[in-house]
Amino acid sequence: MRTQRAFVDSFRVSRYRKCMDHDTPPRARSAASPAREVELKLETDRTALQRLKKAAPPPGFTVARAVTKPLQSIYFDTPDLALKTARWSLRVRKTGGSWVQTVKAGTGVVGGLSTPREHEVPVAGPMPDLTRIDDADLRERLWRLLDGAVLDPVFETAMTRTKRVFSGPDGAVIECALDAGEIRAGERSQPLFEAELELKDGPVESLFALAEGLAGLGSARLSRFTKAERGYRLVAGENGPAEAFKAEKAGVTSRDTVEDAFRAILRSCLVQIAANRDAALDSDAPEGPHQLRVGLRRLRSALKVYGKALAPETRERLDTDAQDLATRVGALRDLDVLAAEIVAPALAAAPEELAEPARERLSRALTTRRLATRRDLRAHLEGPAVNALVFHLGQIAEGDAWREAARAAHGVEIDAVWDAPLAGFAAKAMAKRWKAVARLGARLDELNLEERHDMRKALKKLRYTLEFFRPVFDRKTLKPFLSRLKRLQDVFGYLNDVVMAHTLVRLVAEEAEGDTEPTLAAGYVLGWHDARATHAWQDTRALWDDTRAADRFWTS
Repeated sequence: MRTQRAFVDSFRVSRYRKCMDHDTPPRARSAASPAREVELKLETDRTALQRLKKAAPPPGFTVARAVTKPLQSIYFDTPDLALKTARWSLRVRKTGGSWVQTVKAGTGVVGGLSTPREHEVPVAGPMPDLTRIDDADLRERLWRLLDGAVLDPVFETAMTRTKRVFSGPDGAVIECALDAGEIRAGERSQPLFEAELELKDGPVESLFALAEGLAGLGSARLSRFTKAERGYRLVAGENGPAEAFKAEKAGVTSRDTVEDAFRAILRSCLVQIAANRDAALDSDAPEGPHQLRVGLRRLRSALKVYGKALAPETRERLDTDAQDLATRVGALRDLDVLAAEIVAPALAAAPEELAEPARERLSRALTTRRLATRRDLRAHLEGPAVNALVFHLGQIAEGDAWREAARAAHGVEIDAVWDAPLAGFAAKAMAKRWKAVARLGARLDELNLEERHDMRKALKKLRYTLEFFRPVFDRKTLKPFLSRLKRLQDVFGYLNDVVMAHTLVRLVAEEAEGDTEPTLAAGYVLGWHDARATHAWQDTRALWDDTRAADRFWTS
């Protein structure tokens, strides 16, 4: 959950300015609300930050003269870090000759959205003054949280902030804050380079258009942590690489409209893609690329589910960009699977007759290819194309222009589809996905290798659709069906991996440069898995019959 919240803070949307309505989730409010705040927090580096300070405005935008000033912020907490534990923060910031105290109460997260409760007030100096909080409820909650404990400085940030204000189409006003400095906690320090774009007025589409068009943001990443979280991590000595992130529930509810669910699903995909982009950049662990590919597949599955209600250009651009990235990520993921799930278990079970040099050279050839593929993928992940995908996905998730495009493509009657309760739409989507699986399952014993691959993909799409819309359906009937579906999908996944393993001989021949020993080892690996695949395929019939006999709960 920590990663989800971190990306929420970097991509934060409040439907109403200074929203204090905690009973109504922001996702349930009108997407067309004019008075809303949107923030994009991005990590960057010193060189990119310098480019951003001088970058010309993209076409359609103008920019005011930049203003640069120093900022010093001191964060306070109790000795046992009660504020951190409760997800509150208390800071006093010096800007110019004045001090401002800011209290931020815990963040409510709904489908990737956050509505923090925030209070700012001038104070006399660098120490907090809680009596200055004029929000009685917030003040009382803070007093209870502190429970008489002493507040001490925990860490501080020292930055130079350059502020640029852009004006864009349709009255958009966007404040771009460029921060360069460091976080300090005792003897420890950490550099900090951030770009924060905040929509002050106008349509959200303008924010993403600016983010995509500004030179210098091409290699930026969505921030994983707020400044407060970075400070606490520095205090704790935590500064590890980004970790792989599995998708959590999308935030869809049974009360949603079709549009509500669409936005929630896109936000969930955005969080997973952005988080695992970082994991793939920061670590050689295979789980990051794996979860990145899953996020892209979930996005493409969602676009297929909603495709006919979207304008073709909306669907096609997102799908094309996601497919391109998925192909690049898939090249590394396939090699990771070959190494860990195909080659490693086969060699572990190999007889002594398979000489050690042959095993070693096979592993070395595969490692060489993986390193080159990972290097190529990282170069792409750091480039502007991936941010263009992330920004465009955010624009669709939070903006309204796609609704206008759908209306232009399909007529005003398409509004009835988007505004309808989700249940009927979800049932039709499940029926369509099941039909695609059942059509192939009816010929299960006759399927060739390509058709088995098609059935595997159809099973994935069915599962993703079910997971998107699971709150709509009855849990008692859904869970057994999902369990059967996962087991069947695992078998088809292994069978597909074995088919993919036949590329191993070609790969080894290319990397080994005439050395026949690793080719012999590759042949052994293929034979070992082909024998296991034959037994696995025999189990498929029973698993399919079991799945086919399960209750089709979406029809009730």
